Amino acid sequence: MAQIKVDLKRCKSCGICIAFCPKNVYAVNKEGGPVIAQPELCSKCNLCVMRCPDFALELEV
Repeated sequence: MAQIKVDLKRCKSCGICIAFCPKNVYAVNKEGGPVIAQPELCSKCNLCVMRCPDFALELEV
């Protein structure tokens, strides 16, 4: 299973990672940012990491 890490100091809660995730791994927190809700669904496609404008995501496989 892939491990997704969100650097909350870098994350601006833009929601791009949530929008681009084809497997709906993320949920939205009260600030509009990502919460890893279903990590077991991650297909390791890396779209969230590539699209994050703030380099706040890391995918460990």
